Amino acid sequence: MSELVSLSLPEKTFILHGIDVNFRNDGRSRLDCRPIELQTKIMDQVNGSAKLKIDDTEILVGVKVEEDTPDENSPSEGKLEFFVDCSANANPIFEGKGGDELATEISDALSLAYKDVFDLTELCILPSKKCWKLYVDVLILACGGNLFDAVAAAVKAALYSTEIPQVKDAAVDGVEADIFVSDDIFNSVKLDVKNAPLLISLCKIGDNYVVDPTPEEEVCSSATVVVAVMPNGRTSGGLKTGYGSLMVETWRKAIQIAKKVGVQLNNEIMKALEEEEKLGPNRALFGFL
Repeated sequence: MSELVSLSLPEKTFILHGIDVNFRNDGRSRLDCRPIELQTKIMDQVNGSAKLKIDDTEILVGVKVEEDTPDENSPSEGKLEFFVDCSANANPIFEGKGGDELATEISDALSLAYKDVFDLTELCILPSKKCWKLYVDVLILACGGNLFDAVAAAVKAALYSTEIPQVKDAAVDGVEADIFVSDDIFNSVKLDVKNAPLLISLCKIGDNYVVDPTPEEEVCSSATVVVAVMPNGRTSGGLKTGYGSLMVETWRKAIQIAKKVGVQLNNEIMKALEEEEKLGPNRALFGFL
C-alpha cells in the first residue's frame, strides 16, 4: 500500500523519530488503534452485511447464502468463499486492473485465516447432497491505511449478522435432493462466529512495530507482518508483505504483539456487535458521505 502516498525524506525521518520515542504522527502510541465505526445489517438484499470506517478507510461487506453441493472430500461441510474488490473511487491506482493484486492478496489472507477455524459443518444440509455456500463480497470504498485489518473486522461483523434460512424439510429422490425452507424471513439460524479471527498488521518501522498503520506509516515500513488472531489468542495464519526481510526473533516478537492486540480487539468488536444487536431498530445509522 506504499503506492498510495508519497513522502519526502524529511517527512519519513520525522515519522521514524516519533515512533522511536513511542509518539506517532497522530498522537497514538505504537500499539494504539484508531477508533472504529462499525454497523451491521445495512443491506436488505443479502443475508448479512456490515460497513466499517477507520479514519479514511471505508469497507462494505455483503454475505450471500446459496444452495450448493458439498465437495467429495468434505461431504459433511458447507463452503465459504471470499471475493475482494478495490473500487476505483478509493484511489486512482485501482482503475482498470490496478487493484487486482491487492484484492487477491487480501482474499487469500482471509481464506487462510478462516481455513481451519470456521465450522463448515454448520452449513451442511444433507451430507454429500446439499449444503449452504457463503459468498463473502468485500468492497473497498476508500483507503486510509491498514486495509487487511479493516477488511477482516468488517467480514467478522458481516458474518455475525448473517442469517441462514431455516430448513423445514428435505427429501432425496434417487440422486437428486430437494430442500424446503421456511417462508418466514424471521425463521432463520445465526452463524456462530465465536472463533472467527481478525487480521492484525504490524508495520516494522526502524526497530519497532506499529499497529493500525496510516498510509504515511506504511510508506516508511520495509516489511509488514499480518497475523490472523482468534479470540482465544491462537493464530490461524500469517504472511509478510513488503520488500524487507525479517529475522526469526523479529517474527516471534511480531506474533506475540499481534496476539495481545488481537485478543483485545476481538473482545471489543464482539462487545460492540452484541450491544448493537440489543438496540434493534433503535440503533443509529451512519453513512459514507
